[in-house]
Amino acid sequence: MGTEQQITERIKELAAATEETIIADRRYFHAHPELSSKEVSTAGTICARLARMGIPYERVAKTGIIATIAGTADDAYDAQGNPKKRVALRADIDALPVLERTGLPYESKNTGVMHACGHDCHIAMLLGAARILVQMRDQIHGEVRLIFQPAEEISIGSRMMIKAGALDGVDGIFGMHIWSEIEAGLISADPGQRMANTDWFRVDIEGVSAHGSMPHKGVDAVVVAAELVVALQVLVSRDISPFEPLVVTVGEVHGGEARNIMAGSAYLTGTVRTWSKKTREAMPDRLRRLIDRSAKAFGATAKLTYEAGNAGLSNDKKSAERAQVSVKKLFGEEALADYQGTLAGEDFAEYLERVPGAFVFLGCRNPKMDAVHAQHSCYYRIDESVLAKGSMLSTQYAVDFLAE
Repeated sequence: MGTEQQITERIKELAAATEETIIADRRYFHAHPELSSKEVSTAGTICARLARMGIPYERVAKTGIIATIAGTADDAYDAQGNPKKRVALRADIDALPVLERTGLPYESKNTGVMHACGHDCHIAMLLGAARILVQMRDQIHGEVRLIFQPAEEISIGSRMMIKAGALDGVDGIFGMHIWSEIEAGLISADPGQRMANTDWFRVDIEGVSAHGSMPHKGVDAVVVAAELVVALQVLVSRDISPFEPLVVTVGEVHGGEARNIMAGSAYLTGTVRTWSKKTREAMPDRLRRLIDRSAKAFGATAKLTYEAGNAGLSNDKKSAERAQVSVKKLFGEEALADYQGTLAGEDFAEYLERVPGAFVFLGCRNPKMDAVHAQHSCYYRIDESVLAKGSMLSTQYAVDFLAE
């Protein structure tokens, strides 16, 4: 048995030895992205990596994976074979429908699909943590569960994995997101709410089609859609208190069939991000009222479909404090970032509603290498020097959790 300092030094040594592999894995997954619930090749490659390490795994939820690293510390299991404790580490594995424009040598080979959010990094970092952990089994006082989760970008993957048993017998969970708003190498691990409630909407507009030269003969659904895009922003700036965080984004606008035909129908889709439960509950009615009145003003009709996504992500206080201690052990107190949180959403929130845990942000911003673009940008890139740090932190957190 080693001291805490010796264990941390061992983690650092093993991470340094596997850093090139972590980066190589990240580049491979970046070059071969797959959309949500279609991560067939991605999952197969992860399984091959796990098998090579001798880590048993189970395929679930079509493209999800649950793997197990059993500790060999004297108190890791009781006489009945039950682990003293079980901690889960999670990585999401899906990509986005984005046409990459980074020009990187390992740019996406799947045209129109890109790891523009960093999930390629998450896969590589968790595989890196696995490589470290299998060499430290004697320091694992229980069991580490690895969760490779599909379909995070469409907000259903965590629920699929939970239904498949990913949290069965789990005492705590840890997750991480590579983050473009934080300087490379710094880590935010604060308690409390860190990410927003995430909901989705679609508006179907019905007007009357007509010849483009005779607009008075119809009701232009495209004009109504354009009006709604603007009106929805008025809802943010004039209908909600400026002290209440809220974002309404229209991501798609579709309408029309030909350049000389006034569109008789159109639709738009988008997302609503809220911080408080009260505002979240009020948004469907507020959107419906605004949409109905705007459409009627033009003589059209509009139907709102509103879909609840994931609740806001909130870190358990004890788990966040444990994560902060792990950061300090590895990188010193100066590595802790002061970050207020974000109105982005994360389906990791579903795990945290069921078991205590922490979700941290690992900074990857570095202007010197143009790693400044926001998540979901076609120009998104990261400072790869932080990847080994992510593997180290996941390892340290798991070891610390199980040693308590």
